Amino acid sequence: MLLSRPQTLPLPRARLSSPTLRHLRALAAPLRALVSSPPLGFTSAARGPAPLRAAVSESDREQREAGVEAGEQGRPLRVGLVCGGPSGERGVSLNSARSVLDHIQGEDLVVCCYYIDCAMKAFAISPAQLYSNTPSDFDFKLESLAQEFDSLSDFAEHLATNVDIVFPVIHGKFGEDGGIQELLEKANVPFVGTPSKECQRAFDKHNASLELNAQGFLTVPNFLVEKDKLAKPELEAWFQTVNLNKENGKTIVKPTRAGSSIGVVVAYGVNDAAQKAEEIISEGIDDKVIIEVFIEGGTEFTAIVVDVGIANNSEPVVLLPTEVELQYSNNSDTKEDTIFNYRKKYLPSRQVAYHSPPRFPAEVIDCIRQGISLLFCRLGLHDYARIDGWFLPSPVASLPPAENSDKFGNTKYGSVLFTDINLISGMEQTSFLFQQASAVGFSHSRILRTVVQHACSRFPSLLPCNNAWTALSRKLQPSKQVEAIHKGTSRQKVFVIFGGDTSERQVSLMSGTNVWLNLQGFDDLDVTPCLLAPAHGYFSSHDQDFSDSSREVWTLPYSLVLRHTTEEVHAACVEATEPERVEITKRLRDQVMNELGSALSKHDWFAGFDIAYEQPIKYSLQQWIDHVKETEAVVFIAVHGGIGEDGTIQTLLESAGVPYTGPGPIASRTCIDKVASSLAVDHLASYGIRIIPKDVRATEEVLNSSLVDIWNELKAKLETETVCVKPARDGCSTGVARLCCPKDLEVYTNALRRKFQHLPANCLSRAHGVIEMPVPSPESLIFEPFIETDEIIIANKLEDGSARHLVWKGENDWLEITVGVVGKRGEMHSLNPSITVKESGDILSLEEKFQGGTGINLTPPPATIMGEDALQRCKKSIETMANALGLEGFSRIDAFVNVRSGEVLLIEVNTVPGMTPSTVLIHQALAEEPPVYPHSRVVFLFIFVGKKSSSPC
Repeated sequence: MLLSRPQTLPLPRARLSSPTLRHLRALAAPLRALVSSPPLGFTSAARGPAPLRAAVSESDREQREAGVEAGEQGRPLRVGLVCGGPSGERGVSLNSARSVLDHIQGEDLVVCCYYIDCAMKAFAISPAQLYSNTPSDFDFKLESLAQEFDSLSDFAEHLATNVDIVFPVIHGKFGEDGGIQELLEKANVPFVGTPSKECQRAFDKHNASLELNAQGFLTVPNFLVEKDKLAKPELEAWFQTVNLNKENGKTIVKPTRAGSSIGVVVAYGVNDAAQKAEEIISEGIDDKVIIEVFIEGGTEFTAIVVDVGIANNSEPVVLLPTEVELQYSNNSDTKEDTIFNYRKKYLPSRQVAYHSPPRFPAEVIDCIRQGISLLFCRLGLHDYARIDGWFLPSPVASLPPAENSDKFGNTKYGSVLFTDINLISGMEQTSFLFQQASAVGFSHSRILRTVVQHACSRFPSLLPCNNAWTALSRKLQPSKQVEAIHKGTSRQKVFVIFGGDTSERQVSLMSGTNVWLNLQGFDDLDVTPCLLAPAHGYFSSHDQDFSDSSREVWTLPYSLVLRHTTEEVHAACVEATEPERVEITKRLRDQVMNELGSALSKHDWFAGFDIAYEQPIKYSLQQWIDHVKETEAVVFIAVHGGIGEDGTIQTLLESAGVPYTGPGPIASRTCIDKVASSLAVDHLASYGIRIIPKDVRATEEVLNSSLVDIWNELKAKLETETVCVKPARDGCSTGVARLCCPKDLEVYTNALRRKFQHLPANCLSRAHGVIEMPVPSPESLIFEPFIETDEIIIANKLEDGSARHLVWKGENDWLEITVGVVGKRGEMHSLNPSITVKESGDILSLEEKFQGGTGINLTPPPATIMGEDALQRCKKSIETMANALGLEGFSRIDAFVNVRSGEVLLIEVNTVPGMTPSTVLIHQALAEEPPVYPHSRVVFLFIFVGKKSSSPC
């Protein structure tokens, strides 16, 4: 086929919803009222942005004093949520902003959303745009869907008249270096967090280290490298000073002004350290780099500190610190395992575990909390922060001997060092902020509102607004209590079950946590999170017997859900039953809560703690089902793979007469098996549905056969030069790889044989990202021809100077899509498909599917890629496929689509689709007209459509 001319693509178009979806929305309209309106500065998304005022009128300025006129009646507080920024952390910033939005908005608090792009342009955006998956996805839509400000100063003037206070959630550059704070200060706009000068001093790691040392704290020795100023003799002299071997002495090399461990690498010796420092500078990450002594034998910790003082009288209270335990895998890339890098921070991984409180002596924990409190005051920080450090139980040769040091941090058990100051801590759903706050009585909403209210109290100009907000909150509280009492006997019990022991269990935890947090926002639901786990724990041998006795279910208290892995949740449950650990945790928790309560009780706005301490309860799987039936509950199944999708849980619940979400046992058993699901739709060719040829082989056979012979057999049978391999009964991109030669097959099978948790990026002949591997190895593998799809490029600039556009060459006519289906059995409705653009390699990675900040989604497909007729034929084929498979409730279908004909090629069906905060299904719901928000009851109704069991939904 001749190459077609590259096309510049417009934004995805809006679609009308079906009558069924409109009916569901009508039921949930009142719940969406607060979040469906356009942001300030907009008329409507369809008409485009309204013009912004160039100057601030006198009447606008008077709005800042509107709280006075509101008086005892009260009025909502207007919070400007600002995210994005120019750093590599802007993806994390979107995740944080999404979480903050979900947990602070309400009748008494209105959130206006804003975004700063890579070019430092400011935009007013709708809340829906916060649910984009990646900065690239977000950026190229801005000119059409958002209101751009002429300059940052115009943006600041807009904030001065349209919001009461700004909540910056920009991580890294312009967010934590004092940039946005200085902008707001010049415009006299109140904001949450530390002032600009103090940010500048604390954010720069080298300057912060100097300041910590001057303030009398132990610090890690470091050497500063500036652009074009690296002097190797001086670096060699520093190595000698800190007792490091210049040939192989181990160091950490990192940018001075970047967060989230971006650019952080391990180096060995002077030459390696110098080279890696220069690489960081040449890559544009930063023009200043520090080389630090690598801390051997120590343990990292991190702690959240919140200011609970009155006005500007700082009174910081440090919450329960968290110990960061790095766990080493048998992966050959051992150097990667030695640092707490970006991937370990933001993607669930068994390579890191967290313990809160730390497993340190009580005196050490007290030292950490005291030191962080002192740092907060001496550095002039405000409202909240997160501070990281190390506990060294044994002396380190490169540090001053403890007996000769009068620095703060020396204890009889070892030394405490403080290293990094995070002025805008990450606020994803399971972030350290929420983990530590929930352990001392704060829900997500309560800790965020406490931070905002404290910030308001620091600005005298906000006193009227804060009083009006407090008055409205108090006015609303009695009516909510009366409503709760009225509904007390009719609250529907919902159990959200997640976990399991498949390779998809971490995504399951993310899905279950997100569902639980969203559903618990409804006053008429009583939602309990539950962990499904192997009866003998995650570190015992993997048991494929899915009987009642081989599985246990833990009902979880609030704080135990907020973990990064199922292993960590399970360990926390077991730990909560150990008397010694329980006693230590209780003592520290009570200490922190007493400090918080004593200070916060002086504020008339503090509504008290809202999370009570509870113990986890363990059941066998059958005992749990009996308990669910007893309480007349509904079960929300969020267990991906294994017994969550093979019909086992569905059969058990159906036998007990318990209503549950998703398809029934037969459809589940069919869809989890990729071969069976293909056979079930093989007769639908006349409906535009095709299947991919498959060769299924036992894993044991592959591991014990000649790989060259297998490769030649696959090429001949599948009539292909390139093969796609995947586990027969796994999903979420686990173990999916493109193989181009026998050597690739050897690398893949070796990873299975050695039980690697993942294949490192680019270890196969074609470029690719990290590939998560199934552990334990699957019983069977599927080999298919690799389907070549068209490349879609996100370009930053056109020749005429205009920016942000898509280029599609249209060489093969095939694209990969994923689409949600919802409805009753036999009447399934297709949402608009999403084209997910791969950022690296040929296979969508686990991150690109489920982790916020990665993956580019086009929802629905742009008209210049896929015409209306082809799109409608595609959706009709998807619905036909869903009905043929017996789907009901809510599922997701992955397929290839021919953009000319609308013909679809089935990849797989997920009967328990991912429901993580940034899953593509949320994008599809938001693409409906009007948009359906994740915290809307419509999402809950989606799931329960078509269930035969009686349900209040």
